[in-house]
Amino acid sequence: MNPRRRAAAAYTSAAPLTRRRHRPDYQILLFMGLLMLLGLIIMYAIGPQRANVLNNAYGTDYYSSTYFFVKQTISLFLALIAFAVMAAVPFGLLQKHAGKLVVAGFVACGLLFFFGNLLHADAIAQCSLGACRWFTLGPLGSLQPAEFLKFGFLVFTAGFLGVRAKQGLINDYKQTLEPLGIMVAIALLCVIGLQKDMGTGITLVAMLAAQLLVAGLKWRIGLILVGVMMVVGVIFILMAPHRIERVMTFFGTNSSASSGADESSDYHITHAKMAIGTGGLAGVGIGNSVEATGYLPEAINDSVFAIMGETFGFVGLVAILALFTALLMRLLRISDNLLDSGQQILVAGVFGWLGSHVVLNVGAMTGIIPLTGITLPLLSFGGTSMVFIAAALGIAFQLSRYTVFGSKLKGNGYEDSQRRGRFGGARHSGRRRIA
Repeated sequence: MNPRRRAAAAYTSAAPLTRRRHRPDYQILLFMGLLMLLGLIIMYAIGPQRANVLNNAYGTDYYSSTYFFVKQTISLFLALIAFAVMAAVPFGLLQKHAGKLVVAGFVACGLLFFFGNLLHADAIAQCSLGACRWFTLGPLGSLQPAEFLKFGFLVFTAGFLGVRAKQGLINDYKQTLEPLGIMVAIALLCVIGLQKDMGTGITLVAMLAAQLLVAGLKWRIGLILVGVMMVVGVIFILMAPHRIERVMTFFGTNSSASSGADESSDYHITHAKMAIGTGGLAGVGIGNSVEATGYLPEAINDSVFAIMGETFGFVGLVAILALFTALLMRLLRISDNLLDSGQQILVAGVFGWLGSHVVLNVGAMTGIIPLTGITLPLLSFGGTSMVFIAAALGIAFQLSRYTVFGSKLKGNGYEDSQRRGRFGGARHSGRRRIA
């Protein structure tokens, strides 16, 4: 080995403990902030219409014209706080308590099932359409424990797979795949079986799939696991009539009306497509959405992408997808340029989490995949999803301080990020160990 390669190899082995802390990737904060701002604008635009629909439906005047805008603003600030906290808390401290986060997530899901499905305590558990997915927090809104469970899994599996990767045991059945499979099975039982939340279960699997792929799982084993998960998915679909109906509707075999022409099984997706089509190239403008007046279900939640298509048009949707793409590409870049396997796997998990949400939501609203109830990250109304995704992005933002210049995947030589061309030397002369 020539001296240059020997020096690069020596740096690589020592870098996880001696890399210099440098300027983080502020583009993550920029893209996240722009998406949040767009979500706030759309809540301001269609919030009064949504409030009017709910007031008429329940015969009340509880929802004011600014109700959803104020709620979304509060959620945005909480998300920014979560981002800042996770960007500041040492990564080592998070990994140290990762097991406790997962256990707390399981306990929260168990308590939700107990209070919601067994005790029917409406003051504690919020149930809707036969599913109990939220804790009621009174004036503060609600909390979805499945999102907390995903966050705990993100941190725990990153540390677990990182250790196994260093030991060369990623593909070992007894040491890695079996214990991880048991945990995933329990999580899917909690989320899909008990909470009847297929969309969240799929995003959890997608997050873990991204982590396993980056950790070095063999393709042969990966294909076997994909086959197993497809069988599990079919079983969960067959367990719930509404999931069977959605799949049949997607394939065009179940469009008959159940209680009138306006209540056909393809009503939701039909109006989602109508909203996007009505928007045309430039959209109908802020405050002029027709579908948000009560025609399109979940207009401020799962269907917000269709409402944005009606409001901002094709150009607006392309801009939104471009922001998501840019954010996801930054995550890939950070993961690629981290040297520690646990850190790399964690950022890959954030990519899988965020990316699966976008694909599932956009795919459902455009009719590419069967309809599933899942939010569009950082844009849909609701605080829990936004807070925990922002927290995950905060960890990625923190780890972006310790990347190196050069791609491990491409085999380039490693170089401290602070020794790039025009930036000159490192901003911090002392070396700092990653906690």
